[in-house]
Amino acid sequence: MFGKKKTYVLLLCLLSMVLVLSACGGESASNGEKVQNLNFPTASTTGTIYPLGSAMANLWGTEIEGLRVNAQASNGGVDNLNQMKAGEAHISFATSGIIWEAYNGDRGFKDRKYEDVRIVAGLYYNPNQFVVRKDSGIESIGDIKGKKFAPGTTGSTPEVESSIILPAYGISYPDGIDANFVGFTEAIDLMRNKQIDGALIQAGLPTAAVTEMTSTADGELIGIEPEIRKQLMEEYPWYSEMTIPAGTYDGQEEDVDTLAIKMMLMADASVDEETIYQMTKVFWENLDKLESTHSIVQQMEIENAVTELAGIPLHDGAKRYYQEQGLLD
Repeated sequence: MFGKKKTYVLLLCLLSMVLVLSACGGESASNGEKVQNLNFPTASTTGTIYPLGSAMANLWGTEIEGLRVNAQASNGGVDNLNQMKAGEAHISFATSGIIWEAYNGDRGFKDRKYEDVRIVAGLYYNPNQFVVRKDSGIESIGDIKGKKFAPGTTGSTPEVESSIILPAYGISYPDGIDANFVGFTEAIDLMRNKQIDGALIQAGLPTAAVTEMTSTADGELIGIEPEIRKQLMEEYPWYSEMTIPAGTYDGQEEDVDTLAIKMMLMADASVDEETIYQMTKVFWENLDKLESTHSIVQQMEIENAVTELAGIPLHDGAKRYYQEQGLLD
């Protein structure tokens, strides 16, 4: 009986050791070296970021020996930052405004600063795309008051943007709308079924969700008026004006003016310098391999990687690469 108990205890100890080793990334590559696993939350599957992130993860895993990057869908920027702050993710995407809030402990991150977030690259601009049903009676964002509207999932980047932009039109948020806090995919279905009058989609051009809404749900884009754009840019310095060119989506006969925020690739400061250096190098020197993933890649230029970062520091590994390229002193 004693022998069985001793054997049972020994098996438990061995199992515990296996679990600890797994949690620490104890997996080995074919050459016997330890594999480094990085978790990489992206965004909704119907947005720009998800396919791009998946392709980037595959590129890094192929080009960098001993590195495995695990890309997965997420609820977007705020969710990504929360996962990184909790140590559940290591590299991800978010717009500059939300990263600024996290780094400074403001708005949605009040009393919970995330001072270890670091920028790997400034990528491209994400426009705020207000899509409304043509028969909804909405001609301006101000007309969304009292309407059935999808501002985004709670805590997501579009939801944060809704909480900033709608009040600029005198709409109390969220009480001034009949809110459906859903993601892009659910919003498409709700618009098709005429269960919502509109939605805010915050993603790079063209966005699959907006394409679906304009081609299959009788949706159309409406812009942000000049005076509102000016007001918000003065209050929130990370905003930039952007025009969605006519013809970007089905039935879009005119340019649509809106506000955009720079999309960032970010990492936690704990990821070692050499790893981020290699990831930054591989990313910028293999952009051509990512172009088939999404046309947004054509908007990325390395010269913009270190500009308009909202005062968030670069990761040391990324900084080293940009210094080698002559972009930084």
